[in-house]
Amino acid sequence: MFVPPAVTEKAFEQLAAIGASKEGKALRVAVEGGGCSGFQYEIKLDDPAADDLVLEGAGEKVVIDEVSQPFLTGAKIDYVEELIGARFVIENPNASSSCGCGVSFSM
Repeated sequence: MFVPPAVTEKAFEQLAAIGASKEGKALRVAVEGGGCSGFQYEIKLDDPAADDLVLEGAGEKVVIDEVSQPFLTGAKIDYVEELIGARFVIENPNASSSCGCGVSFSM
């Protein structure tokens, strides 16, 4: 059963701060083959597509394509600020392991 990812308030606030919706863009979270652990996340500003799952908050949108949805069931999309920089991150309960960069994972 597919449980849509949760998007934190902080992630939506950051999208608002960078003006994503004002430019007609959404944060696209996708899963692709590759990376050092087998799969990798692609996170970018993009135009929403007709078959995307759309998660909305604070006037902003996060979109996930149909193929990526099963890989992200029950995940949490957040925005973190650390010493090494600020970025959007995915906490994915489906990942059995991930690499040090946090972008690549295996299932």
